Amino acid sequence: MLILKTFGLYVITAVAEIVGCYLPYLWLKKNGSSWLLVPAAVSLALFAWLLTLHPTASGRVYAAYGGVYIAVAMIWLWKVDGVPPTVWDLTGAAVAVAGMGIIVVGSWRS
Repeated sequence: MLILKTFGLYVITAVAEIVGCYLPYLWLKKNGSSWLLVPAAVSLALFAWLLTLHPTASGRVYAAYGGVYIAVAMIWLWKVDGVPPTVWDLTGAAVAVAGMGIIVVGSWRS
């Protein structure tokens, strides 16, 4: 159960970071409203706060989070940007998530 909770928290954190970066992208590249910067700032603040909820050393949290971020970014690429991931995208994301799993499980054992 702890693994699912940790993974879920990482997924929510990744979505907060991606939204926080995607909204300024819309403003700068797609002629979106400058008002998009307000929810972007809130989303990035939420992202930073969510990273503090993990009970282990920050460096380990950031390293493990990176794997989940990559996987969520591939889903974003497909569902939001409308670009289907290639087999290389999916393989890279799988390797990153496997690395995340090694970091998380290994830290619980030490």
